[in-house]
Amino acid sequence: MNFIEKLSAAWTRNDSLLCVGLDPDTAKFPVHLQGKSDAIAQFCKAIIDATADAACAFKPQIAYFAAQGAEDQLEEICRYVRESYPHIPIVLDAKRGDIGATAEQYAREAFERYGADAVTVNPYMGFDSVAPYLEWKERGAIVLCRTSNAGGSDLQFLNVDGVPLYQHVARLVAHKWNSNGQCALVVGATFPAELGQVRSIVGDMPLLVPGIGAQGGDVKATVEAGKSKDGSGMMINSSRAILYAPAAQGEDFAQAARRVALETRSQINRYR
Repeated sequence: MNFIEKLSAAWTRNDSLLCVGLDPDTAKFPVHLQGKSDAIAQFCKAIIDATADAACAFKPQIAYFAAQGAEDQLEEICRYVRESYPHIPIVLDAKRGDIGATAEQYAREAFERYGADAVTVNPYMGFDSVAPYLEWKERGAIVLCRTSNAGGSDLQFLNVDGVPLYQHVARLVAHKWNSNGQCALVVGATFPAELGQVRSIVGDMPLLVPGIGAQGGDVKATVEAGKSKDGSGMMINSSRAILYAPAAQGEDFAQAARRVALETRSQINRYR
């Protein structure tokens, strides 16, 4: 089963477009995990167990692991998802963007070392920077298009042949780069009008949509702008709002995360 098939099956099985982001910040961990050598793995596994039936994907952000020298714990977490919840895709959020042999090594890192089903990539250096990931035909390449940060407009709104650059990227990926049918795009929830524009360009291509929860994206506007014809088509990511749910107290953190995940899924499904 390739990435797109696995994602589609997860949308149906869990009746969910919610992607749970794994951004482990040890400073925010419950007291009982503080100082433990495997705290990151313990924390993320508990979140995974608590939200697995509400999620269509898990998205570990590699910087949160690498900055703490915890790549071995990221390997363990990815292995845990593959073994315990093999029906849920792993999206490695790495935003890689290099070329040639270097890009080939980044692809090996994502797909061999971590066993990810898909990885986020940066198209700024052109097709050369994405092609090595497309060689892994069963895996996904999720290309940055219209990102959720305000500064994204500095480049993404530049005029290219009469259209904003982000729309040019959407067309390029959908109509030229996606020859194996394995691509998706990153489009932020904080810009629902642009999200709708991208959807109209790419048809039913999956979209990874960050920006709800802590970043304040509007769920109703996001779903109505970004859903595909069958009411799916998106991995709507929430990280901090779920991981560090305000009602969490000590060892109850995972149950608090579960409550927020279920509420978020319900809110998303209300507008599908």
